[in-house]
Amino acid sequence: MTKPNGKVYEGVLYQLKAYIEENQLSPGDKLPSERELSEQLGVGRSSIREAFRAMELLGLIETRRGEGTYMRSYRPYHMVELLSNFLLTEKRTKKELLTAMQMIEKEVLMILQHKLDSHQLRRLKDIIEGYVGKERHYHVFEYLSSTSEQELLFSMWQFIAGFTNTVHNVHYDKSWYESVTETLQKGDAMDIIQLYR
Repeated sequence: MTKPNGKVYEGVLYQLKAYIEENQLSPGDKLPSERELSEQLGVGRSSIREAFRAMELLGLIETRRGEGTYMRSYRPYHMVELLSNFLLTEKRTKKELLTAMQMIEKEVLMILQHKLDSHQLRRLKDIIEGYVGKERHYHVFEYLSSTSEQELLFSMWQFIAGFTNTVHNVHYDKSWYESVTETLQKGDAMDIIQLYR
């Protein structure tokens, strides 16, 4: 289920930090594209994308649709170094990240049980069909968390999932997500708990 890849991600994070310092980027300045940074830093675009996701969740950068990625005007980026040191180097912390993410996911499922309408269920099924691997897991629970209308819970899940996915390849078989859908429609609290056992 999980495949650690923290070292690659952590290295890219530090490279991006060094890039920002060397180029003296300020709030509002535009960052190069994923492709350009991939070439300049000699790492894969997927690693750049994951580092960008974590930085965006921390409020350090923002992505403007059709324009690119920009430095934000608050939360100094050294927070990334501090958090990555804490979150990505302790084995116990890595396990706790996964546990915390699953706890939030279970709570989201509890909130949404018997509450999704036919349109929302169709959207959920489309997401399950449209993605594979950890992308499927991320998009399924991004949709469900946002649908729960619990903004704090949604933000907490995004933040924790962003870091969890840098050290764990979180995903299950397609049948597991189909069971999630069925449990949301017909199950009870014990069925939700059973999903994670």
